[in-house]
Amino acid sequence: MNAFRWITLAALGVALAVPFTRAVIAADFVDPLSSPAIHSEKAINGMFTGLATAGKRLVAVGQRGHIFYSDDNGVRWLQAQVPVSSDLVAVQFPTPTQGWAVGHDGVVLHSDDNGETWKRQLDGRQVGQIMLEHYQRQAVPDDALLAEAQRMIDEGADKPFLDVWFSDDKTGYVVGAFNLIFRTEDGGQTWAPLMERTDNPGALNFYGMHAIGDDLFIVGEQGLVLKLDPVTQRFVNVPTPYSGSYFGITGKPGVVLVFGLRGNVYRSADQGANWDKVELSVSSSITASTVTEDGRIILVSQAGQVLVSSDDGVTFTQTPQQRLGPAAAVQATGSGSVVVAGAQGLRQLPYQ
Repeated sequence: MNAFRWITLAALGVALAVPFTRAVIAADFVDPLSSPAIHSEKAINGMFTGLATAGKRLVAVGQRGHIFYSDDNGVRWLQAQVPVSSDLVAVQFPTPTQGWAVGHDGVVLHSDDNGETWKRQLDGRQVGQIMLEHYQRQAVPDDALLAEAQRMIDEGADKPFLDVWFSDDKTGYVVGAFNLIFRTEDGGQTWAPLMERTDNPGALNFYGMHAIGDDLFIVGEQGLVLKLDPVTQRFVNVPTPYSGSYFGITGKPGVVLVFGLRGNVYRSADQGANWDKVELSVSSSITASTVTEDGRIILVSQAGQVLVSSDDGVTFTQTPQQRLGPAAAVQATGSGSVVVAGAQGLRQLPYQ
């Protein structure tokens, strides 16, 4: 599972002052949604921000639309065919063949061949119009949501999706900046917005989404944790003791951990009703996590530290290996190792 999303100001729609004229910008701009990812031997050394397993295959996504896959636990990598060059942030395969990746410019990609080739299913040029048409069909139109949809249309494809989660090859969600959340029930052929079904009145960013046991969680800014109520199909607020950003969530049936800024990790053994702080030996932000086949929980930090728990997240021990530089994603392999993704590419490490 990947967590820290390397969100740039530009990705969140913040205007930056740059010493160029509009004419120069227009002349040099190449729309990443219209430009396939470039194949390059150097791309494997670039920034990667998402990792997943597709059966026994590893799949990594990163900057400029680069997607790589490995069939030997991360020793050798091959580059996939990708129709966009937008920065990609997260990837998930609910089955060995069917997978989805999301990223900047509101892009959602789908693969049906273990990650070797990808097709676009959704992008930020469509998001606003889908929202507008959806909320216009409501029996009692919501003026605020209609206004938000129109704003999305006017501002264009500048809002990123930051995580993706599918329960199977048909039903899944994508979440992102400013309360963005969409659901599909047909494998991504159609998408519907769910902004009215989240306890997120401040439209805070969603950074991560993950199912632990039978519970589906979302985490985000300012201590935001939401949990899907299966009866109302609404994501309801789950209070925690921390008000800083959470970048991700991990665990296994009976144990849930949320993690984020400044080494803050909180653990719940009762499906989020109560939380205890997990004391770590690091103060760097915790950016990603994975669970090994034998049940160990692994966290990585923005500083590249790797921490391992053998007691269901009660305590963590830092591994003695050298720091890797900023880490954005981690994935356990079947060979007793993990692959860490970040600013320095992809690296395989033992975790014992």
